[in-house]
Amino acid sequence: MLEVPARLSSSRYTDAIAACNECANACDFCSAACLREPDPRHMAKCIALDMDCAEVCRLAAAAMARDSAHLPYVCELCARICESCAEECASHESQHCQDCAWACRRCAQVCSDLFP
Repeated sequence: MLEVPARLSSSRYTDAIAACNECANACDFCSAACLREPDPRHMAKCIALDMDCAEVCRLAAAAMARDSAHLPYVCELCARICESCAEECASHESQHCQDCAWACRRCAQVCSDLFP
């Protein structure tokens, strides 16, 4: 197992980066699982939000890693899209949607807490 260099592991954004990456992965899994539903047309909004959310979470994680000057704006956008995705996913009974909603809510909270 590779060890994380000390300069990265002590970053003040380590937990937030992890939450963003976890959310992006949950959204990717959810969108793929929704596409395998018997009639994925009724999941179109969920799939689209999953894709948007995964991308903005990756953007936020990258912005945190480089301590971007625009990080407050990126985090605000990430939190908003995560909340929207969580709301949509929570409206579906599938476990992958429920898991995604949880990851989205966690990421939204972490991003919001960085810049209250």
